[in-house]
Amino acid sequence: MTTSTRGASAPAVLVLEDGRTFRGRAYGAVGETFGEAVFSTGMTGYQETLTDPSYHRQVVVMTAPHIGNTGVNDEDPESKRIWVSGYVVRDPARTPSNWRSCRSLDEELTAQGVVGISGIDTRALTRHLRERGAMRVGIFSGAAVADEATLLAKVRAAPEMKGADLSGEVATVETYVVPAIGTKKFTVAAIDLGIKGMTPHRMAERGIEVHVLPATATAEDIYAVGPDGVFFSNGPGDPATADHPVSLMRAVLERSTPLFGICFGNQILGRALGFGTFKLKYGHRGINQPVQDRTTGKVEVTAHNHGFAVDAPLDAPSDTPFGRAEVSHVCLNDNVVEGLRLLDRPAFSVQYHPEAAAGPHDAAYLFDRFVSLMEGQRA
Repeated sequence: MTTSTRGASAPAVLVLEDGRTFRGRAYGAVGETFGEAVFSTGMTGYQETLTDPSYHRQVVVMTAPHIGNTGVNDEDPESKRIWVSGYVVRDPARTPSNWRSCRSLDEELTAQGVVGISGIDTRALTRHLRERGAMRVGIFSGAAVADEATLLAKVRAAPEMKGADLSGEVATVETYVVPAIGTKKFTVAAIDLGIKGMTPHRMAERGIEVHVLPATATAEDIYAVGPDGVFFSNGPGDPATADHPVSLMRAVLERSTPLFGICFGNQILGRALGFGTFKLKYGHRGINQPVQDRTTGKVEVTAHNHGFAVDAPLDAPSDTPFGRAEVSHVCLNDNVVEGLRLLDRPAFSVQYHPEAAAGPHDAAYLFDRFVSLMEGQRA
């Protein structure tokens, strides 16, 4: 990505790898950027989306037409920086209006060098991605705008998401600790594959001291903190490349330590159990995805960001090297696997985001389920 200073009046063009183009105006930094074009259906929570490390190397198209109303504050980011490669909106707010706002979204994108585009038909773009699938894209503005053939060649030269190993690019390089809120009840080792800040906070609220470890951590590193449980976080990239996290999870499963994984962590558990993974046509993103917990029959409205899924049988438990496993959650839109559960060891995972930042709180019970596993193991 190359960027220059802010220039809201500069012309901009978005070019998809299949040759379709959209012309608009620069939003945020001016220059050029590349990534995988994906769409998010959330009407709120754009600040949390931008700072979610799972969106690394993705250009996010917001389906809601009006973005930036509440500006940007210093309390809601999910990490220390914006991770999206580019940002696409239809009608950016001219002036933010919220008592917590510190600056406009346009100013924040510019300050962090994020190239965006506004004034295009995001509904048409979203429909195109639903029909053709997520694909590589480039946004060009200001001096970076050139003839379409040149821009298309640049887009097609950019790396694809399939086969991308990205978790190491977003994870912490040093272990840090999030202390329990109130009385400490448990210690959890959390493997950072692209963790959001709200996730350890949700555990801390339940009396858990969370040791957040780098993606390169070893089994010895995990057990050096004396964990009552182990957590594998969300993160970007293709799970087929995540051989080290898979090996690490198998080491945890062998010891029967209570284990909880979300999003990328769900895909890691799938691979650790011997299931395959595959790339979805356009993925699940946004804060309104219906998922059924098959263990209770309850339907939850959930927050998602994943372009890959686990390939596991839906109709019956499967035999794995760690005992029987079953699909515990399923998406009601398309029957994609949204959760796994071991029946003979204390381990489970979900494909979505129970920390709900931003989004609904229907799935918060999953952190309580993790606590119950640790209580049961301790007993």
